[in-house]
This record gives sequence, structure tokens and C-alpha cells, in this order.
Amino acid sequence: MGHSTDTPVVAGLPGVVLVGGGPGDPDLVTVAGRRAVELADVLLVDHLAPAEACSWAPDDAVVIDVAKLPRGPGTTQKQINELMVEHALAGRRVVRLKGGDGFVFGRGVEEVRACVEAGVPVQVIPGVTSATAVPALAGIPVTHRGTVQGFSVISGHVPPGHPDSTLDYAALAAAGTTLVVLMGVQTLPAISGALLAAGMSPDTPAAVVADGASPEQRAVFGTLTTIAEIAARAAITAPAVTVIGDVASLAPAASSTGGH
Repeated sequence: MGHSTDTPVVAGLPGVVLVGGGPGDPDLVTVAGRRAVELADVLLVDHLAPAEACSWAPDDAVVIDVAKLPRGPGTTQKQINELMVEHALAGRRVVRLKGGDGFVFGRGVEEVRACVEAGVPVQVIPGVTSATAVPALAGIPVTHRGTVQGFSVISGHVPPGHPDSTLDYAALAAAGTTLVVLMGVQTLPAISGALLAAGMSPDTPAAVVADGASPEQRAVFGTLTTIAEIAARAAITAPAVTVIGDVASLAPAASSTGGH
């Protein structure tokens, strides 16, 4: 029992499979992830998971919306854990379909632990993370030979200076890596302000890509000084990924929209 590295659930045994659903396009769900959904008795679905993926489940599968909306109502993590365990202990194949990758700001390890503590077999199927996929879909590499040798992915869920923030923005400003910000639409003014205050060049290229991997995807470009205002003027809303660094100027659309 407990955490397994083989494929007992995909092979058809009861238990829980945590599936990363990718950045939104159902074609970007992995083959293993789709196979798990096709065998599900119970499907617990996040609001950022590809909606079309629900149609892959058997006709008699139970589909449960466990959306946790940003700063809004939804199913608590405790309730999600309890649902997974309850259905698995009843002998059902449970698939927890999450957006992106469940181990990148996805609380996937909490769900693994809940299963292990309850003696439920659990398997993790990684997903394509929006941290790299969404910039790529907008033509932005997060690294580039001769330009930048790494990237840092941070959550913008809370702003700099918030008691819950564990980030050192001065270190990020001086790190010399591309900065990728997830969940940072509302906090972008504060984040860019903190980076500027820490000495990052005001001319650093920046971009915000909204609704990545969907037909509605759009991107705006600017600099560290201007990007928050540009995104607000464009009425950018979540979900969106912000990229700060020289690579943001490499997107073909950057030159045509004034990004530099």
C-alpha cells in the first residue's frame, strides 16, 4: 500500500492517480494522463484542468468539480483529500485531474500524503507546467544560449512584504535568471516595484501571456517599468504568466508591439 512508483492504477486497480492536465489545451495532456482518465471511476477536476478531458472518462464515471477559485469559493483541500480517500477505499479508480503540473504550486504532495496516510495506493503522472509551456506558446524561451543560463519560477499569490511571502526579491533581482511569475496578475505592480527597488534595470524586457494554450491566448509586452500598466490597460486577467528578463524581447510579437 501507499506511494507506488509502478502503474497499478493505470493498470486498472483501485487507488488514486494524480494527473497533471497541462496548461489548458487538451492536446497537451500526456498520453499517460489521458489513459488514466479513460479508466476512471471517479474524476475530481480542477477549474484550470482542460474541460474536454472530462469527455474521455467512461460514461458511467462520476465527475466531481472541485474547483478552488482564486480568492473565491470552492472546495477546500481537506474536502478534496477526503473525497479521494473515500472513493478509493470504496474500491473505485480515482483520478485527480489538475491544471498544469500538480507539483508546481499544485499542492500535489499534500494529496499524495493524504493517500499514503489512509493506506491508499497513489500514483503521480506529471503534467506540462504553464511556467515553461505558456511562454513557449507565445514564442518566449525561458533560457537562451548566450543570454541567460537559468530561470526562477515564483508564485505571485501574495505581494512582496506580505507576512506569507517567503521570497527574497533583492536576491531575485540580482540572480541573473529569467523570472517567471505564476498567479501574479493582481500583484504585478507590487512585484515589479519590489524588483525595481532592489536594483533590477527598469529597461528589463517583460511580457504577460494570458489564457495560455487556449484560443483566447494573448500576450502584451513592455519593460519592468511599464508592464503592470500595460497589462492593466489591456484588461489582462487570470490565468496569466509573466516573464521578466531579456528573453521576453525574443518573441516575434515583442518587436511589433513595442517590447524591447
